[in-house]
Amino acid sequence: MTGQAGRAMPSMRGIVSILLGALLSAFALRGFLVPNRFFDGGVTGVSLVLHEIYHINIAYLIVAANLPFVVLAARQINRAFAARMLFAVMAFGLCLLVIPYPVVTPDRLLVAIFGGVFLGVGAGLAERGGAALDGIEVLALYTGRNLAFNTREIILALNVMIFAIAAFMLGMETALYSTLTYFAASRSANFVVEGIEQLTEITIVSSQAEAIKKVIVLELGRGITVYKGERGFLPHDFNSSTPVDIIKTVVTRLEVPRLRKAVYQIDPRAFIVTTNAREALGGILTRRHLH
Repeated sequence: MTGQAGRAMPSMRGIVSILLGALLSAFALRGFLVPNRFFDGGVTGVSLVLHEIYHINIAYLIVAANLPFVVLAARQINRAFAARMLFAVMAFGLCLLVIPYPVVTPDRLLVAIFGGVFLGVGAGLAERGGAALDGIEVLALYTGRNLAFNTREIILALNVMIFAIAAFMLGMETALYSTLTYFAASRSANFVVEGIEQLTEITIVSSQAEAIKKVIVLELGRGITVYKGERGFLPHDFNSSTPVDIIKTVVTRLEVPRLRKAVYQIDPRAFIVTTNAREALGGILTRRHLH
């Protein structure tokens, strides 16, 4: 949500991404979820539950339910993001209101999986465009600043409450299928946002650190950070250790096998740890992938 914070409206590419996201998300609701009485997590899930109970047009509910979070985003994030979010939510509501999407299938398993996939892809495309189609992330961000929990934990807690209420009102079977919908949507959204460029942090400990540094920087074109450490401290010889350079770098998911192969060609006994990196900004990484 911070990548395009400085502009009230996204670029043309961002607008196209947001509109396509709104189209796909609306297709997920009209073509899969609404006709089969399924729901999702977040503000969209609350809107779907209210639609089933009170039979109010889902387009109006989506817009009305998200408007308070647009205001919250303006106060807690910035007005530029709030403007983009308002544009995305209005586009989402308009697609739901005017486009005659066909009902794709009554099969509950297909509805749960593909309804979630289309909904997640739509949400991910909107996020790629610098906006949000669901206000729950804004709420979680606001709550996280006042509680000792991170955004993911707060979103999970809020969604558990939504699914519990829906299970009581709409039945346990529908709630369980809708949980599958939510899982498919969240995984699809993550893949669209991060995609093949999902970042991986790699830590390398090797006695051949100098040669590995040259390969990473000169051949792979990646930046590195070097920490001074010690290796050794083995169970049979705890008091023996040697100084070593600990190399840390960040690469995309597709580059991990190439980097691992290059390291092991230099030192088959190298110690490598990989960790998913949620976000990395600055340096060579920013110049290569953000510009």
